[in-house]
Amino acid sequence: MRVMSFNVFCGGRDERAWTNRLELVLGQIKKAAPDTFGTQETHSGWMDFLCANLPEYGFAGVGREDGARDGEFAPVFYRRDKYAVLDSGTFWLSETPEVPSKGWDSACTRICTWALLRENGTGKEFLQLNTHLDHIGTTAMIEGAKLVAQKIAAYPGLPVICTGDFNVGEKSPAYEVMTGGVMGDAKFLAARADSGNTYTGFDMEGTKNNSPIDFIFVHRELVKVDTYKIMSELVDGKQPSDHYAIYADVEIRD
Repeated sequence: MRVMSFNVFCGGRDERAWTNRLELVLGQIKKAAPDTFGTQETHSGWMDFLCANLPEYGFAGVGREDGARDGEFAPVFYRRDKYAVLDSGTFWLSETPEVPSKGWDSACTRICTWALLRENGTGKEFLQLNTHLDHIGTTAMIEGAKLVAQKIAAYPGLPVICTGDFNVGEKSPAYEVMTGGVMGDAKFLAARADSGNTYTGFDMEGTKNNSPIDFIFVHRELVKVDTYKIMSELVDGKQPSDHYAIYADVEIRD
């Protein structure tokens, strides 16, 4: 299966306004043709557009401000013809994860959405999560990662995939939290992998060689990674977002 992560950038101005990048982002997703994918900074306008133009996908997720449609989603999209949703939910990266809330020194309300999926035909089950850690609060980054790791630990023995914009590099404490247990970075587990940055701020040349901040983490023992790809190519001569999309081709082990 192919799993993708893509921060679509909620706003922008002039040519880079989100309304002017809708088709570029859609084209990038269709080009990758993922089986599942997580997006970040996906406000209700983005969600309405993606759902209308990608009817082959269902999704799990809610807006982070009210648990409904207000604020950015961190949705888990999945192919309707390939997967059934057994359970799903969203928790807040805060001291009160059950309700809409902002935690610790976070600048924004942050969430993680998860879906327990079963592959039609094979019956294989796996947990997929998608999140977006805070970009300012160092405590919030670490504690948010810990909450994500705790959710993963609640499903022992189950294959897990976690996508997200973690707003931290590969040497950060939050990254160490995510890779300190059963999970590994798909980039380093892949037989074939790209290297380079995933955040550009639309400056393609200025940030290519820095650490990525978008990641796909997988269960080291239960998910095999074949390929890790950074989609750094332009679409119609333009960057779809201030982040590159990434994807990994993986296999859920029996």
